[in-house]
Amino acid sequence: MLETNIEKKKYDVDEQGFYGEFGGAFIPEMLYPNVEHLRKQYLEIMYEPEFQKEFRALLKDYVGRPSPLYFAKKLSAHYNTKIYLKREDLNHTGAHKINNTIGQILLAKRLGKHRIIAETGAGQHGVATATVCALAGLECIVFMGEVDIERQAPNVARMRMLGAKVVPAKSGSRTLKDATNEAIRDWINNPNDTHYIIGSVVGPHPYPDMVARFQSVISEEMKWQLKEQTGKEDPDTIIACVGGGSNAAGAFYHYLENEKVKLVAVEASGLGNDTGKSAATSVLGSKGVLHGSRTLLMQTEDGQVEEPYSISAGLDYPGIGPMHSHLIGSGRAEVFGATDEEALHAARFLAKMEGIIPALETAHAFAVLDKMTFEKDEVVVLNLSGRGDKDLTTYIDFFKLNG
Repeated sequence: MLETNIEKKKYDVDEQGFYGEFGGAFIPEMLYPNVEHLRKQYLEIMYEPEFQKEFRALLKDYVGRPSPLYFAKKLSAHYNTKIYLKREDLNHTGAHKINNTIGQILLAKRLGKHRIIAETGAGQHGVATATVCALAGLECIVFMGEVDIERQAPNVARMRMLGAKVVPAKSGSRTLKDATNEAIRDWINNPNDTHYIIGSVVGPHPYPDMVARFQSVISEEMKWQLKEQTGKEDPDTIIACVGGGSNAAGAFYHYLENEKVKLVAVEASGLGNDTGKSAATSVLGSKGVLHGSRTLLMQTEDGQVEEPYSISAGLDYPGIGPMHSHLIGSGRAEVFGATDEEALHAARFLAKMEGIIPALETAHAFAVLDKMTFEKDEVVVLNLSGRGDKDLTTYIDFFKLNG
């Protein structure tokens, strides 16, 4: 079962929605009733026996959980350690995003909402939201940057086939940040009948905590799967990519208090952190407020949000979730960066070594294996958060695989 946090722990969110100095709810007055209503009810609803029964049944019978924990023999031999892959790419819709959308659609129905909005970058959250809206028979509007609509065309087609309306964000960099801005504007204009399914551990409290709890099924399964395969529940290291950070939050969740487990977050360094074309927030960012929470974000000296860059649409975001800001700032998590080129080569290496084509987001996490050193008997779990079908055009263009 998901933890209810009855006993306060070191890395829990507090009652005001803060992880240390990060978090909170900085929202327009028009949204206050919606967010406050959600804050007061989300935990009570989530841990109702009937909610848990329905949530667990859908994860099992619809999503296909538990996702396998696969021992990657060839990768392990190459890096002279023991590497396990948590196969979130095998979930229905092809990524971890469905864990959260299943939970939030059940919550939205209990709150009496019948119109659903969402933002998406790589399109996986948009597909997952469109999927659960089709399942629940609810209206679905997905905001997506114009640039991302073009580079993630297969996912756009999936969303539309599932009955969602895809609305292009045409301002700014026309990517994930701008899609989020448009979704928030819509929510302000439609506060009574609309639930905003945020796709990552970002936004005003209670969203970062709520999304992390729904995604915590990843590390919940990881514990018993490791016990089965290795004889112990705890790995030595967990590696996950971080944009907003929902897949990492899920992979880290049940290990946060066990400081013997090393947590590694991998950001997108784009063309390099010194090029002006990067999305490495923890390196280039500073404290500020973004999309309703105090966190680390890329901004100018006068507080204007800077445009991030990554070849990966899901990591092309100028901030990170407040939970991750706290984990990195406190030293609990170590952060690495991976460039576009490093991620692309890591994806091809994984495909050739293990027969798995990862999402570009996930490929960033694999890229840091070359930057780390491991002991022979170390147990390393890498969260394989999504599959690469949506990124084949990018892979083909880079490697000229269509000849």
